[in-house]
Amino acid sequence: MKKVKVSLRPIVSNINLPTVIKTAKLPGDSIESLFIATQVGEIFYIKDGIINYFLDIRHQIIKLGSNGGYDERGLLGLSFHPNFYFNGLFYLHYSLEGTQGPGALSESFMPDPCNFNTLNLKWLNRENKYDHIDTVEEWILQPNSQSKKRRTLLNLRRPFLNHNGINSLNFSPETGKLLLTTGDGGSGYDPFNLSQDIMEIAGKIIEIDVNNNNFIDNPPAITRFNELPESIQEMLTVIAKGVRNIPGISFQKYYNQYIKYVGNVGQDLVESIFSFIYYKPIPVTEIIQTFLQNHEHDQKNLINLGWRGWEGDLPTTIIRNCSSNSSLVEETISYFNEAVRTSINRIHPLTCYYHMDTRPDKFNGSAITGVQVYMGNEIPDLKGCVVFTDFTRSEGAPTRGVLAYTKFRTDCRLNDFSVIETNYNFGLGISYYYVSLGTNLTQSKLYLGVYGSANVTDFNQGIVFEIIK
Repeated sequence: MKKVKVSLRPIVSNINLPTVIKTAKLPGDSIESLFIATQVGEIFYIKDGIINYFLDIRHQIIKLGSNGGYDERGLLGLSFHPNFYFNGLFYLHYSLEGTQGPGALSESFMPDPCNFNTLNLKWLNRENKYDHIDTVEEWILQPNSQSKKRRTLLNLRRPFLNHNGINSLNFSPETGKLLLTTGDGGSGYDPFNLSQDIMEIAGKIIEIDVNNNNFIDNPPAITRFNELPESIQEMLTVIAKGVRNIPGISFQKYYNQYIKYVGNVGQDLVESIFSFIYYKPIPVTEIIQTFLQNHEHDQKNLINLGWRGWEGDLPTTIIRNCSSNSSLVEETISYFNEAVRTSINRIHPLTCYYHMDTRPDKFNGSAITGVQVYMGNEIPDLKGCVVFTDFTRSEGAPTRGVLAYTKFRTDCRLNDFSVIETNYNFGLGISYYYVSLGTNLTQSKLYLGVYGSANVTDFNQGIVFEIIK
């Protein structure tokens, strides 16, 4: 693939870790403002080169950093209603303050292919054994420029602190519905196989019909669809399962249709990007009705990313050191039977990149953190391409994130990718992790969020750049 070089233009610095970067037109404005949400609970907007507070919910966010400073909870999603300019509606996904629990397991989990019990764990005593509660809320920007919450759409119990999604709320230009991307619940290897269970909310891409104005006062905290009040069930459809952890969803207009792109964070070996055009959403009411009748639901047209049987284009494996040679590793298939069961119904990735890759012009990845389509003219070599970010190269020092790109292809074959070279000087010995990727409404601009630490409790180390020629 063609080598592409870009520049990074700093827009704002010394902010907390940016989880969401996108634009919207504020009511009464003629141009878009750039909005930045931080993991600790702040939302800023930049207008006429000046950074302003839009909302501060830090007091509503769970205390972060209990795991040595690294954390995947916090303010994870921000999305503006397609008619935000007129109705002022926007949506948040965040981890609720005061909801800390002991977690679903008392110790770390590792599947053992020789031990049937480790392959068939059940999440029991869910009302007590969970890590925290995530909420999805609808807010409104009032005429006095103050925001207030209108209603809570979902309260979700999460078994572990990680895999809650990043940039997890986005409106579909096809359906006008709000898309929620939920990770598999966390830990590693999806201990309870929540991502493949159609009744579980974890590990799914869910459509929410926010134009359905059924108000539920403080809906219950739940983990399965059948625990939802009926009026909320009627607002939801499922469009995909087999998700490990997703950094949002991106759309590309393709004639009179849209290509959907999602990244799936890998376990030990593979980071992947999937694309699809056609899908058949399943109403949650239909899922529950089939469940109550003890029937197996027909899911042959449901998008399935394959996790936990598959990690990108490879069967999910456990990495172990070779006893005969410490410089080598061996991989043992963790869930062979599940890999077989999902091999036909899963969709194949558009592209994959690997945690160990000695090929020229590639890199050792760690975790995909953003996927966006670029449709602008300023960087001609990237027009129509899918740009993505990785948290950090696992080789070399100081630590640096990675910017790369791939292209859509119609033949369903695995596509190649290429690193995008940047010329920004971060300084000698200074680490920067690439934590988010954003775009504007027309996808003609790209924005990169970086952070100077892997720990959310190391404050004010963030920079947001515009990616330019």
